[in-house]
Amino acid sequence: MKRVTGIGGVFFRSKDPAASNAWYRDRLGLPVGEDGSTMFSWRESDEPDRPGATVWATFEEGTDYFGTSGQQWMINYRVDDLDGLLEQLKREGVEIVPHREEHAYGKFAWIVDPDGNRIELWEPPREGNQT
Repeated sequence: MKRVTGIGGVFFRSKDPAASNAWYRDRLGLPVGEDGSTMFSWRESDEPDRPGATVWATFEEGTDYFGTSGQQWMINYRVDDLDGLLEQLKREGVEIVPHREEHAYGKFAWIVDPDGNRIELWEPPREGNQT
């Protein structure tokens, strides 16, 4: 089973998301939207008809979305089979956050690495909206 297929997103905490977004927009040219995120669209190399995207987003400093307050960044990894991967990781003793989410844009789960960092796993839908 192929575990991770790519980076789905990069998220980080900011003391002042609006100022951070303006800096990244003005200095690096990121087209940051009003929601504090931008999408980098692309196509799967082995399935060119399948679109994909990588999200970049700032979050409020106090967010609990990342887990512990000491974690400044969170990476979202794209996966093809979230349920299968979680079963495999469970057998391997990986800490799995019990909360799960499912939306029109995919299924989400979280695991914790050996350093205590929360990692987001995302299984995009096979057809339709990939973002």
